[in-house]
Amino acid sequence: MRVLVTGGAGYIGSHTLVELMGQGHEVCVVDSYANGSPEALARVQTLSNGTLEAHEADIRDTDRLTTIARAFAPEAVVHFAGLKAVGESQRQPVEYYDVNITGTLSLLRAMEAAGCPRVIFSSSATVYGEPVYLPYDEAHPTAPTSVYGQTKRMAEQILTDWAAARPEAAVMLLRYFNPVGAHPSGRIGEDPQGVPDNLMPYLAQVATGQRPYLQIWGDDYPTPDGTGIRDYIHVVDLARAHVAALDRAAAVTGAEVYNIGTGRGSSVREMLDAFSRAVGRDLPAQVMPRRPGDIAEMQADATKAATQLRWKAELDVGDMVASIWTWQSANPKGYRT
Repeated sequence: MRVLVTGGAGYIGSHTLVELMGQGHEVCVVDSYANGSPEALARVQTLSNGTLEAHEADIRDTDRLTTIARAFAPEAVVHFAGLKAVGESQRQPVEYYDVNITGTLSLLRAMEAAGCPRVIFSSSATVYGEPVYLPYDEAHPTAPTSVYGQTKRMAEQILTDWAAARPEAAVMLLRYFNPVGAHPSGRIGEDPQGVPDNLMPYLAQVATGQRPYLQIWGDDYPTPDGTGIRDYIHVVDLARAHVAALDRAAAVTGAEVYNIGTGRGSSVREMLDAFSRAVGRDLPAQVMPRRPGDIAEMQADATKAATQLRWKAELDVGDMVASIWTWQSANPKGYRT
């Protein structure tokens, strides 16, 4: 299948490219490189032993996006491009609504111009907000507690309405839990710009001496050790979920929602301990006040993905931390090494 990938030079996008190309899909990447790197694409090509088309463009530039889409003529789009940090979204709400919502509308206009009826959307479990029950299933009410989560919920609604208006359209809404890890080769991984806003890339920079200690945002949550619990999923498992969703989109129409997680929760302290074991020494940490928008616990019920996408997570926390350390130790400054 011909697949246009927005944000393909980013963390999840680059790993998904490896899986798509490995399955024989023809890919075209659109990325502004605000949170991605051309070097990631070069490494993807060596890992996949294939070629890809790439264009530097902002997702909000509808004219440019339309020109690219018409020339490539995609049969499906995988939509990663967007801003993704909970804390930052609270400080920069206008930028988050602009990129994540305006960008999605721009993409749909370009898809319509190119006659593309399928899109796999990179959504988030943050759309659920505070749990009414756990684990979250896809029927759980959505009540985001952050601007980031609000933008994901709004984009989901836009895509759902778009699919409802077009009988031929297929929309797969993938609600990620917490992606971590790196490709086992150590050639591609997470390379955040500036100070990392997520746990594991920050911890990896502590391990390489770029940060003095891990900041634990709150240790007074109602969890066994007081720190937040998340459902961490290996990025390679997550990438494979996109290929499964693409296969599903080729066979159905309408909008479908899927949780993409493991169903197992780990606390911040548990992840700190696991990463310390992988590195071979105790990594320093300090407790800080809670961040606005964070919740105590989230875990996925991924039964629907197992049943309908025929996908399930196969890699565990040990695989996650080992692959992060392989990547970070070989690339202490990410793609700028």
